[in-house]
This record gives sequence, structure tokens and C-alpha cells, in this order.
Amino acid sequence: MTAVPSAEPGRTDPGGGTRRPRAVAILAGVALVALLADLVTKHLALAALTDREPVRLLGGFVYLSLTRNSGAAWSIGADHTWVFPLITIGVVGWIVWMALRLRSLPWAISLGLVLGGALGNLVDRIFRAPSPFHGHVVDMISLFDPYGQVWPVFNLADSSLVCGVLLAVLLELTGRQRDGRRAGRDGDPATTDAAAPGAEQRERA
Repeated sequence: MTAVPSAEPGRTDPGGGTRRPRAVAILAGVALVALLADLVTKHLALAALTDREPVRLLGGFVYLSLTRNSGAAWSIGADHTWVFPLITIGVVGWIVWMALRLRSLPWAISLGLVLGGALGNLVDRIFRAPSPFHGHVVDMISLFDPYGQVWPVFNLADSSLVCGVLLAVLLELTGRQRDGRRAGRDGDPATTDAAAPGAEQRERA
């Protein structure tokens, strides 16, 4: 009879992944930090950059230039602002569904960054002028060009979204699963550290 490994509270489950409550808590914490950072920087930008010329930083690599964007990057979809809140709500719902089986800390960080960034811009879409669900997003960071013609003006919510998506792509490429398992090199079913060679030779009774 093989002894079944037990999980210590708050650490790992028998499948080798982090327990779900801890992973979900990290997801929520990362999302909250990203959201608050975005809201604070937008408030400061509105207070300090309104009716000002772009502020040059780091020798011109970064500019602070306040803009209000009704669309996506480079004002794409500016005439269909109402679509973006619906897309964001769909993304939030997908992340909540993913959290039901989440046991991976890297995936928790990735999804938390995406969630926080999505919520940051959603707040603008819903509550800012000119009207609810047609609000313009506050952007203030531009690279290389003070007016965002070469690179779109963005905010911390956008940065959070991009970092979260890039981390998700990296996790997929390295075979890391959201339930804490890791896929085999040749596309074999996901395995865990507990299923590594020799791991099955456990204490027997």
C-alpha cells in the first residue's frame, strides 16, 4: 500500500502545485496593487500635466504627456468606445473562471497583472468623461516621441497588461500549467515534480 502524500496548509497540494486559496490570494493582491498604482498615477498626471508641454525624462527616452484616449493604441477604435468595456468585462470573467483551478504562483502573477491592468482602464471607460461606458482613458507615458506618434502614449494599466500577457506566453512556452503541473518536452500530458523519475518509489506499507 502506497502512502498518499499530504499537503501542508498554505503550501502545496498532493499534485505538486500551490494550494488554490494561496494562488488566488496572490492573483488578487497583484491585481489590487496594479489597479491602485494605475489610479494614483492617473490622478497625479491629471493634477500635474494638464495644459502643460510634455515633460522630458531620461534624456528624451521617456516623455510625460497627458492625453485622453477614446480608443485603443494609436486611438484605434476611437469611434466605438462602448466596445472596450464589454471586452474588458469578458476578460475579467475569463480570469475569474481560470482562478477556479489556479495553483501556479507564476500564473497567479500573470493573471493578476492582466486583471489589474484591465480594471484600471475599465474604471476610466465607465466613470470618466464624456459619459458612462464612453469614458476616455487617461494616458501619460510616451517613449522616444513626446506626442506618441512613433510609440503610443500609454499608462501603468497598459504596462501591467503587456507584462502579464508576455509572462503568460513565457509560461505557455515553458510548459507551465495553471494547475501547477508542467507539460512534457514532447507534448506529453502535464507532469509534476512529484511524478519525476524515482518519485513513485515512496515509502510503502
